[in-house]
Amino acid sequence: MTMGDYESVAPQLEGEENLIAAAKHLARALGSNKNLTKDVKKILADLGSQLSSMATIDDNMVEDGKSGIEEQLSVVQEKIMSWEADESMIWDSGPDEAVEYLNAADEARKLTERLENQCLNSEEEKELLRRAHDVLQMAMQRLEEEFKYMLVQHRQLFEPEHLSFRSSEDDAVDEGSIVSSGDDSIEESTHRDSVSRTSEEYIIDLVHPDVIPDLKCIANLMFMSNYDHECCQAYVIVRKDALDECLFNLEIEKLSIKDVLKMEWGSLNSKIKRWVRAMKIFVRPYLASEKWLCDQIFAELGSANLVCFVEAAKASMLQLLIFAEAISISSHQPEKLVRILDMYEVLADLLPDIDALFSDEAGSSVRIEYHEVLERLGDTVRATFVEFEKAVASNASTNPFAGGGIHHLTRYVMNYLRLLADYKDTLNLLLKSHDGAAASLLSPDMSPATEEESMSKDFSGSCSPMAFHFQSLTSILEANLYDKSKLYRDASLQHLFLMNNIHYMAQKVKNSELRLILGDNWVRKHNWKFQQHAMDYERATWSSILSLLKDDGNSSSSSMSRTLLKERLRSFYVAFEEVYKTQTAWLIPDVQLREDLRISTSLKVIQAYRTFVGRQMSHIGEKHIKYNAEDLQDYLLDLFEGSQKSLHNPHRR
Repeated sequence: MTMGDYESVAPQLEGEENLIAAAKHLARALGSNKNLTKDVKKILADLGSQLSSMATIDDNMVEDGKSGIEEQLSVVQEKIMSWEADESMIWDSGPDEAVEYLNAADEARKLTERLENQCLNSEEEKELLRRAHDVLQMAMQRLEEEFKYMLVQHRQLFEPEHLSFRSSEDDAVDEGSIVSSGDDSIEESTHRDSVSRTSEEYIIDLVHPDVIPDLKCIANLMFMSNYDHECCQAYVIVRKDALDECLFNLEIEKLSIKDVLKMEWGSLNSKIKRWVRAMKIFVRPYLASEKWLCDQIFAELGSANLVCFVEAAKASMLQLLIFAEAISISSHQPEKLVRILDMYEVLADLLPDIDALFSDEAGSSVRIEYHEVLERLGDTVRATFVEFEKAVASNASTNPFAGGGIHHLTRYVMNYLRLLADYKDTLNLLLKSHDGAAASLLSPDMSPATEEESMSKDFSGSCSPMAFHFQSLTSILEANLYDKSKLYRDASLQHLFLMNNIHYMAQKVKNSELRLILGDNWVRKHNWKFQQHAMDYERATWSSILSLLKDDGNSSSSSMSRTLLKERLRSFYVAFEEVYKTQTAWLIPDVQLREDLRISTSLKVIQAYRTFVGRQMSHIGEKHIKYNAEDLQDYLLDLFEGSQKSLHNPHRR
């Protein structure tokens, strides 16, 4: 006999009892029919007698204690006791031994039930019942041990890193402080992996399939014997350990909310990445497979499969949710925003799975907690985004940014926006009821009236909640940059600084998915802005210098005119050398922008210089010409490299 045959063998005797009772009832019902022939009535009478005899024999077994039940109980007890002294496991001895033990245990159950259903008057009968209970309890304890042993011994190795459908860990570069971040590392961040499959696609065998029928047989018998609590408890204990081991393998520590709140951002950032990856794997495939295993063993036993699954999985799920809850109530530091979005998105994506896995009343506590944590994380995303805007607006500087290059704040904000663009759907969902929050941060003293008017145009018309907030944030950034430009005493450097930073903003939007969010109109407007600052730089730097080379209409060759022309040329050289000395230290990081400004400047300066020298050479004299046009053109190519140079010993070429 195989283990698979047990389900039909175990309840055989009980089935015979029910059959006898049903047949007797049917015989009586048919016998009351007056239309039956004599032959049929005789057959029914004989059948009734036979059934009564069978029932009488069965009843006499109880009445005759030692001749019936006691003998059967002794046989069962001997079988049960034979394994008590054996340290080996029954199921390791082969299917025949296992079936014999199950039949013996089931017989102990039936004998106990019969005795419980009889009117026991004598002490001898009561002692027999106590003895049957002891034998049954001993059998159930042994089956509980075998049940736990098989669950442990036949566990399938679960290796998340070998799953072909696993989601790779988010490799995004860590974001630094909004104040101190000074590079473009954020833009190197990879796109996030999304979890899009349903739980059914992820089922794996957590316990070897060959032992599922055996586990099911033991569970059925323990439930029939009213040892359902012990069976469920055994299952929950073993599977809770397996779930804990799964979290350990996923590098998830048991942390309290207090532990999380005390962590430094560097450590917390790493743990959030692991948590996101763990959630994807733990719910799909692990919890889905855990639920499937539970259904295989307990599905025919009422709601036991649901209760056992929830009790086994609850602690691990709450451990994961406690971490998310701690993040939701932590400080709203801007550098956390992307990580919190990662957490929100994975929870939102897995929400249908959780609702399905914990759909019944037993799982309501996990389901409700999950929904609440998801909602709190959404609130945290909104609050952190607003804090991000405030941090940009309040980022103050006491010293001008060296060289007028691209400020760390500009790099940080624009690269951060590029990273946030990956979360377009989520941010539109979470920010849709908060469109006015960002605009309220703009104050009149952040920028001149013309800038305010320009900002207001960004918000005209209909746009998505995310676009509204991004437009607000770029306007806040521009207002801050305008304030920072005022730290330069040199008006030329003010315009160079604004030109660099607004050009950087425009390029970041133009060459990324931000263009789809902020729109072409935003790009055109900011292209115009940085070009305007480039022209303002040229006017502030060169207008007064080139005015020295203008023809004032005096072509007289008098000694005063000659002296004036020489003085004007000498002043031009002094001014040019000062610009060279100063502006070689200034920086235009973008190669194309640097080249364009050099060419534009060179065209104006060299043309004016050549015209002046060509017209006035006869009045000035060649010995007073310090540089030729080619010299000046070469020197202009040294500007904006970020390394200061001087023309102390110029030479003619």
